[in-house]
Amino acid sequence: MDTLKNITTPYYMCDESLLRANLEILNRVQIQSGAKIILALKGFAMWSTFPLVKQYLKGCTASGLHEALLAREEFAKADENLEVHTYSPAYKEEDIEDIARISDHIVFNSPEQLFKYQKRVKEIDPAISLSLRINPEQSSSPKDIYNPCGLYSRLGTTLANFDERVLDYIEGLNFHALCEQDVDALEDVLAAFEAKFSKYFKGLKYINFGGGHHITKKGYDVDKLIRIINEFRAKYDVDVYLEPGEAVGWQTGVLVSTVLDIVHNGMDIAILDTSAEAHMPDTLAMPYRAMVRGSSEVGEKKHTYRFGGNTCLAGDIMGDYSFDEPLQVGDKVIFEDQIHYTFVKNTTFNGIKLPSLVILREDKTLELIKEFGYQDYKNRLS
Repeated sequence: MDTLKNITTPYYMCDESLLRANLEILNRVQIQSGAKIILALKGFAMWSTFPLVKQYLKGCTASGLHEALLAREEFAKADENLEVHTYSPAYKEEDIEDIARISDHIVFNSPEQLFKYQKRVKEIDPAISLSLRINPEQSSSPKDIYNPCGLYSRLGTTLANFDERVLDYIEGLNFHALCEQDVDALEDVLAAFEAKFSKYFKGLKYINFGGGHHITKKGYDVDKLIRIINEFRAKYDVDVYLEPGEAVGWQTGVLVSTVLDIVHNGMDIAILDTSAEAHMPDTLAMPYRAMVRGSSEVGEKKHTYRFGGNTCLAGDIMGDYSFDEPLQVGDKVIFEDQIHYTFVKNTTFNGIKLPSLVILREDKTLELIKEFGYQDYKNRLS
């Protein structure tokens, strides 16, 4: 904490040693199952850590042109063995050729998009591997907002909309149906996927199991995952990909903020120099109550506070927390597990300052990687 006082809040801090521990678990899955694991940039895109991440993972999966450019420039540029996979619910005419120039795999969301673009893509690079995203119509995702297989989902091709002509162009199939879930959920999805689509597996080179696998969470049955992958690969003679984002950044760092003021309106309310709305949006979208270091549930400790963000949004509330000692203006507040799905989604709403990016290196030195200011806000506007 003494070291943290020297850096201006708010900031996200990624702990390199914790990141490596997650990567070691993921690499064990790769070694023992033969699967390839690639980083989903939508969940974790702190590219200053890529020199470490690419020691373990086999590439990145991008959700469009800009993520694909980041993957090519900062992850896979110097190593032809590292892959860039790109998927989008729909590609734009002006983007598809640029995407083809920097991608090793392109995933299409529908047969119509595949038929529209496959010729142009192959003219740019005949070696590009094409695949189709499938909707297995089976998911136990905890919230509809994160359920790719929910009612009326636009993501992936259902069996009713599958066009067998795609088999003339594709080398793989992809499905993504999980959200922070265990291997039993994968087992259920995989059963539905096989029941509907296994008749089309012959001649394919790979199946991509997508993301949402909570592999690095304590209690996840890694051995069962390895067994499932090995059995699937042996049964269908295909390679398997997994593309986690959250599992890479899970529990690898924090968001550090400062108490700016304490007001009272029926209860004590601490106003922080960070924001749930702007800096940790999933706490409102999921929603969930982020853990705060040194705190407990309401009433468990002597002093209870509601934490609010420094924006004008009435609902910019992190939650209610209790502490052994009263908080003071200037105290640091540390929100746990704020590396995945935070800075990839944050905004400059209200002109609030974006949190800096900091890495705690394995030798325990702190490195300020990026600090943001007014120009980052202004340049998003016109």
